[in-house]
Amino acid sequence: MNWTAVWQRNFFVWRKTALPALLGNLADPMIYMLGLGYGLGGLLPSLEGQTYVAFLSAGIICASTMNAASFEALYSAFARMREQKTWEAILNTPLGLADILLGELIWAASKALLSGAAILLVIALMGLTRDWLALWVLPTVFLTGLAFAALGLIFTTLAASYGFFMYYFTLFITPMTLISGVFFPVDQLPGWLAALGAWLPLAHGVALARPLLRGNVPPDALVHIAALIAVTLIAWRVALLLAHRRLTR
Repeated sequence: MNWTAVWQRNFFVWRKTALPALLGNLADPMIYMLGLGYGLGGLLPSLEGQTYVAFLSAGIICASTMNAASFEALYSAFARMREQKTWEAILNTPLGLADILLGELIWAASKALLSGAAILLVIALMGLTRDWLALWVLPTVFLTGLAFAALGLIFTTLAASYGFFMYYFTLFITPMTLISGVFFPVDQLPGWLAALGAWLPLAHGVALARPLLRGNVPPDALVHIAALIAVTLIAWRVALLLAHRRLTR
């Protein structure tokens, strides 16, 4: 449990600017919800038996979770690793590199959970949830945050500068957002592209969150949960190996 010291350190730093950070995390998804959900949604028929804004809400929660975890695991973790030398300072304590990476992983997922919980509250106030089963979206958000935090840490350990992260967002995050069922059903895509999107971690999060918001148990829930856990474990292990190579050479 040594990772809790790293988590606690990051939390103490973050809480000084907690309110602006939460408001910032809410602004972007709410713009999408209101602009696309009601603006574009007014021109569209119902999707899968629900209004477009209700359909969009699950995708927005998962996409915002992905972004919150990614930004923390990329930009903030990189600053602690390289600019502030926080990781090197921690390595002079009894904690090891695995403790640091695990603390960073769970901290990024925790921030994503806060962001997702705030968006879920707004969605509930908008009357877009149907059942208390929607609260199970919160564990879904945390699992999704873990997966993207682990993936982000891989690129953090490889990056030479902040500019490197633009490749990650441009070539991975943005395309994945468009083919994972966030804005429209994946069956609207060509078969090969829909099949590709179904393997991506964001698609697994959306597949869990969308039925839960409607008060239904997700089909193949265990498959999606197992996929997110597998991505987390494999990516975190790779990030740990890369961090060890970078900080000990």
